[in-house]
Amino acid sequence: MSDLTVGVVGPAARIYGALMGRAAGAGNDHALACMIASSHTGGSSLPARLGLSPALFRCLAEHHFPGTTLSAPGPSGPTVGEARTDELADLIRLMLVNKADQSPSEVWMARIVAAGCMASDHLWCDLGLWSRTDLTELICRNFPTLAARNLKDMKWKRFLYKQLCETEGIHTCRAPSCEICDDYPGCFGPEA
Repeated sequence: MSDLTVGVVGPAARIYGALMGRAAGAGNDHALACMIASSHTGGSSLPARLGLSPALFRCLAEHHFPGTTLSAPGPSGPTVGEARTDELADLIRLMLVNKADQSPSEVWMARIVAAGCMASDHLWCDLGLWSRTDLTELICRNFPTLAARNLKDMKWKRFLYKQLCETEGIHTCRAPSCEICDDYPGCFGPEA
């Protein structure tokens, strides 16, 4: 077992290993293998097919794990309600504007990360990743200009929503700066 799967055992580790045995060597292979393995074993909050359409999921699977007989994971979490479709679209748009333009995977990843934002835990947990470091690497690789703006290592889900609010000119925080806000530990503290 590699350092990437330390502490992960059972079916999730087996699915991960099988996927990585077919990995194309693309930058998002590890993150996607974690997400798919977690989704198959109930370890994420993502909707069916990681929040992608059947066609997009097939394209993702063929691009990252060619030749695999990968079944699409079913829903691990709730589907996005109609009231939140605009929010989902805004998050996708935010990430697409900031994508690296290096891989088609960035477009799929924007949709997957946005779907993960619809759940209520830490984003890396909702996505089924195995550490916050996996999420940070994913965002830096796929959305580098967005990642570069997270100067103080704000938790990613909060950071993405803060970016949305700033884009729309909405400032809901009453404090003039994060450093004096009562919620500072919730935004910047360590994640469990």
